[in-house]
Amino acid sequence: MKKVQNLSDPGVIKDILSRHGFTFSKKLGQNFLINPSVCPKIAEMGGAGEGVGVLEIGPGIGVLTHELCLRAEKVVAVELDGRLLPILAETLGEHKNLRIINADVMETDLGKLIEEEFSGLEVVVCANLPYYITSPVIMKLLGERLPISSVTTMVQREAADRLCAPLGTREAGAVTVAVNFYSEPEKLFNVSRGSFMPSPEVDSAVIKLNMREKTPEVADEGLFFRIVKSLFTMRRKTVLNALSGGMGLEKKAAEEILERAGISPQIRPERLKMEQFAAICEAYCGLMPQ
Repeated sequence: MKKVQNLSDPGVIKDILSRHGFTFSKKLGQNFLINPSVCPKIAEMGGAGEGVGVLEIGPGIGVLTHELCLRAEKVVAVELDGRLLPILAETLGEHKNLRIINADVMETDLGKLIEEEFSGLEVVVCANLPYYITSPVIMKLLGERLPISSVTTMVQREAADRLCAPLGTREAGAVTVAVNFYSEPEKLFNVSRGSFMPSPEVDSAVIKLNMREKTPEVADEGLFFRIVKSLFTMRRKTVLNALSGGMGLEKKAAEEILERAGISPQIRPERLKMEQFAAICEAYCGLMPQ
């Protein structure tokens, strides 16, 4: 199969897409990464290398996939849009260590996929996620406790700042707590909107979530995340009012929970650290009937 020489050349890309009758889908949030300097950095910093299997989500036309295949032992790319399959067959046909799966990652049993495809390999995830589905995909990857070392992904720059914000700061939110519960997040570098085809209206950033070997100890994980979500829904209120309103508690009960947790009722939820959320959860379990 003829090798495509330059997948970062807009002219080459337009020719390929035109020949296959492909048009971009706004519904799927399609913005293909074409900056030639970005994909090698993602592949390197994402951990692709010998003895490593890479699960890629959303390969697009294969620009990042190509760089991953050059470095990793094996790459499995999950692509929702079936119209891209013949294009990927053309752009990536040279790589023998690649498998492309036409599936919705949100409906895919990733644990089974990893077990079947990456036996004996360290596994990392790389993705260029559409903005509309960033958080659901990230939480699926983290919450299912998959046997992966890290998740390196492109997200909207504002989302990157929020996901990687230190807990206890104004920039942090419920998703920040969730990401920090399962991983140690770091922002790698920014990516301008001109690095994509078509160009989105916002800039992006690449983040890496390094999976924790051990997650924080909490009395009830489901309750913990319910409390966190409830508190951040009313993040500008005091933690007393947020806990009472968000969890449907009498003020007296909320006061007792916070007293047992050793937390001032007057601080705001956004100032809480991981251990304080855990303390509220433990106190709640000790005082409220489940």
